[in-house]
Amino acid sequence: AAARKVAKLHGKIRRQRADFHHKTARTLVRDYDVIAHERLGTAGMTKSPAPKPDPDRPGGFLPNGAAAKAGLNRSILDAGWAQFLGILANKAESAGRFVIPVDARNTSRTCPECGHVAKENRVTQAKFECTVCGFAANADHVGATNVLLRAGLVLCAAA
Repeated sequence: AAARKVAKLHGKIRRQRADFHHKTARTLVRDYDVIAHERLGTAGMTKSPAPKPDPDRPGGFLPNGAAAKAGLNRSILDAGWAQFLGILANKAESAGRFVIPVDARNTSRTCPECGHVAKENRVTQAKFECTVCGFAANADHVGATNVLLRAGLVLCAAA
């Protein structure tokens, strides 16, 4: 009886998530001709961290952040990014729209003004400041701008 209740709750959550994904994808496809996103490897993003052997204790291990990583993995998988991107791609194809996945590497570390790539450009989680040209902006805005620029290059190459 308890297992059936839990299964029923999980089914409800799954349907709510799918409903949200469909509605969000429909809105994006209706409002935009081209949609760009980072190509996310959720399988690689949710791998557990490798164990760290303790050099002082044979057979012992150092803390590797597995507990924190497990929480992050749970939230990544719970959001259902892969499912959403699949739904978005299907709806866009049906509507004759373009969905362009671009390489996610360094999108938040690359200066959109001068192209300089450095870890130091990302001052904080929210702040971007180029160490070469001094360009400063919100880090999420910089990442989105770089995704858009890369999608434009994909479109130009396809034309």
